[in-house]
Amino acid sequence: MTAARTATAVARAVADAHRREWAFVLAATARVASDIDLAEECVQDAYVAALDTWTRDGVPNNPGAWLTTTARRKALDALRREKTLRTKLPLLVEPDTAPEAGGAGADGGEDAVPDDRLRLIFTCCHPALAREAQVALTLRLVCGVSTPDIAHAFLVTESTMAARVTRAKKKISAARIAYRVPRAEELPDRLDAVLTVIHLLFTTGHTAPSGPDLVRADLVTRAIDLTRMLRSLMPDEREVRGLLALLVITDARRATRTSADGRLQLLADQDRGVWDRAAIDEGHQLVVGALRGGSPGRFALQAAIAALHATAPSYAETDWPQVLSLYDELLRVWPSPVVALNRAVAVAMVDGPAAGLAQLDELDRDGRLAGYRYLPAARADLLRQLGRTGEAVAAYRSALQLTDNDAERAFLTGRLTELGATP
Repeated sequence: MTAARTATAVARAVADAHRREWAFVLAATARVASDIDLAEECVQDAYVAALDTWTRDGVPNNPGAWLTTTARRKALDALRREKTLRTKLPLLVEPDTAPEAGGAGADGGEDAVPDDRLRLIFTCCHPALAREAQVALTLRLVCGVSTPDIAHAFLVTESTMAARVTRAKKKISAARIAYRVPRAEELPDRLDAVLTVIHLLFTTGHTAPSGPDLVRADLVTRAIDLTRMLRSLMPDEREVRGLLALLVITDARRATRTSADGRLQLLADQDRGVWDRAAIDEGHQLVVGALRGGSPGRFALQAAIAALHATAPSYAETDWPQVLSLYDELLRVWPSPVVALNRAVAVAMVDGPAAGLAQLDELDRDGRLAGYRYLPAARADLLRQLGRTGEAVAAYRSALQLTDNDAERAFLTGRLTELGATP
C-alpha cells in the first residue's frame, strides 16, 4: 500500500473511532483526570497521536482501547507534572482512589450510576448551570456532537451555541463549582436534563443535520443503549420508559426511511411491512406503562403519538383525531414551537390543508422557527396540496436553502422538479 493510501486509511480509521469511541474514551479518561477540560484535551491529543502512530505501526485491533490507554496516560503525565487545568474548570469527576469526604466514593455516587458514559452525563447536568447550558455542554463534551449540530437542535446559530458552551465553562470556573458524581437520591433532579441530552443525541442521529447520509447509526445506537441503561438504573421512572418507547418505535422505521437508491421516503410512502415489529411491540408495551399513574410527561406523549403512527394500517388510516388530541396535551406540557409545527400537520390531516397552513403561517409570524428547515418544507407541502404552485415553489426553495443533509436536499429538489421548477 502506498504512503498516500495508508494515510487515507488511517484518517478514516481515526474518524470512525471518533464517531464510535469518543464518549467511552472521554468518560474513562475523566475518571483519572478529575477534570473534564484536562480529560478532553488528553483525548484530543490521543486522537492526534493516533494519526502518526497508526500510520507507522498499523491500526490496532481495538482502536478504542488504544485511545483510552493513550489518553489516560497523557492525563496521568499531566497530573504528575502538576500542569492541570484545575483553575480553569474544577472537578467534574472524583478520583477513583482516596476520595474526599462526601465525594463519589464516599456517598455511593459511583455505585448509583455504574456506566462511565451515563455517569458523566449525570455529572455534567449540574443544576448550577442553566438547562440549555447543561444540555449543550454535555452533548459537546460527553457525546461528541459538533457545535453546528447542537446549534441545529436548539434552533440557534453556530456562533450563538459556541458562545453558550464557552459561557458555561467560564461560569464553572468563576463560581468554582465542585462537580462530583451525584448521589442516588440526587439523580431524579437531574433526570429531565439527562433525558433531554439523550433525546437530542438520538435526534441528531435519526436525521443528520448535514452530510451525505440521512441517518447516523452510531448516534442512534448510542442513544438507545444509554436509555436502556437508564431504564435499568431507574425502572420506575415513567419518562424513562417513555423515552425508550419513543426511540425504539421511531428507529423501527429506519430501513424504510430511504429507498434502495438513497432517496428520502416520507412516512406516507414507507413500506410498513418492513418495519421492525418486535421493536414496535416493545415500544407499545413501554408506552402503556409510561401512560399509567397520572398525567403523562412529554416523552410519554411523544411515544404515544409514535405508537399511533406505527400501529396504523396506513398513513391515511392513522387515527389523526387522536394524534391531534395528544399534540394538544403535549403542547400544554411542553410549549415548543417544534411541537406546534407537528401539531399543525395533524390539524391539516383532520381539518384540511388550509387549516394546517393557517397554523403554519402563525408560526412563521412568531419567528421562533426562523431558519428551521421543516417549517418552509411543511408549508410547501400544504401549498402544493392547495394548488398554490408558485407559493409552494418559493417555500420549497426556502427549505432547500436551509438544508445541509444530502438526502433531504435531493428530496426537496425532486419536489421542485415535480412542480416544473428549478432549485
